[in-house]
Amino acid sequence: MGGIQVFCFVASYSVALGLETTRLWFRSGLRGALMVGFGAAGLLAHTLFLLGEASSQASGSAPLSNWFDWYLAAAWTLAVAYLYLTIAHPRTPSGLILLPVVLALIGVAYQLRDQPDFSRDRALMLWGWAHGLSLLAGSVVVIGGFLGGVAYLVHAQLLKRKASPTTGLRLPSLEWLETVCFRSLPLSAVLLGIGLLTGVIVNLVKHQRQLAQMSWLDPVVWTSGLMFLWLVAACVFTLVYRPARQGRKVAYLTLASFVFLVVTLAMTLYYTDHGGVQATSARPRSSTIKHTSSVAEVCDLGGAVHNDRHQSDAKRSPRVLSTGLTEAGYRRRGGGA
Repeated sequence: MGGIQVFCFVASYSVALGLETTRLWFRSGLRGALMVGFGAAGLLAHTLFLLGEASSQASGSAPLSNWFDWYLAAAWTLAVAYLYLTIAHPRTPSGLILLPVVLALIGVAYQLRDQPDFSRDRALMLWGWAHGLSLLAGSVVVIGGFLGGVAYLVHAQLLKRKASPTTGLRLPSLEWLETVCFRSLPLSAVLLGIGLLTGVIVNLVKHQRQLAQMSWLDPVVWTSGLMFLWLVAACVFTLVYRPARQGRKVAYLTLASFVFLVVTLAMTLYYTDHGGVQATSARPRSSTIKHTSSVAEVCDLGGAVHNDRHQSDAKRSPRVLSTGLTEAGYRRRGGGA
């Protein structure tokens, strides 16, 4: 499907890489705009190609159901990172590191273009792994930002009071903690966004295959969505309002993000069966006893029928019991005195 289509974004990335290498010899005011232009054009073609691949999948199949698509998706992710870094940090030659990896991944993908698709179960399993790992990584980043925010507030309070830290406790500098807090916001937003997207894909594939799926109104779904929207709003706020990137403001943003994470985890543990989290121990004791009693009665009934047949054929004494049937159960069914 694609030598020509793949060539479109490979050529754009190659031109962007060539422009990046010219940084080593001379400066140019026009070069930055050209790098962004070619990078954006390549990313657009790359995105349209992946969407075309996904739409061409058979009914009931998951997107990215072969290694060709997976390597292209990995290259797409790095291309997004390159475009963002080129715009946000134009003086940093990030393309010299990222673009060769992007082109290498596309080359590997093209070599694997004739490989057969994954089985449906394997494709669903890979998407499930991507869903779980991205949510886990996003949660870890939120926790790390929260710890950095707490450390920043403690350190700032100590400096305000001109109090020395506890003996043996040396906190990182305020500048370093501020950087950790600020960078944790966009990184966690990206990871949680990937987690939500992969979760939606898994649920849609299960719906098409008529498998057990998660309700869209499940508490963990809408709390995770609210948390993602909060992180996106926080990132936009820090981009628009520059003072929010520094000091106590960014620390408070990380604390608020941690509150959203705690609420989401609480919903996961106590108010949803997402991932089979609800334990069987949460069932009422009475229902468990009733279930056990019903099982015992069924076993006794089956054993009684077996004994009746066995005794009529062999004409044995009615006191002879089948293995697995208690004497009390046999008597309940009228098999004994």
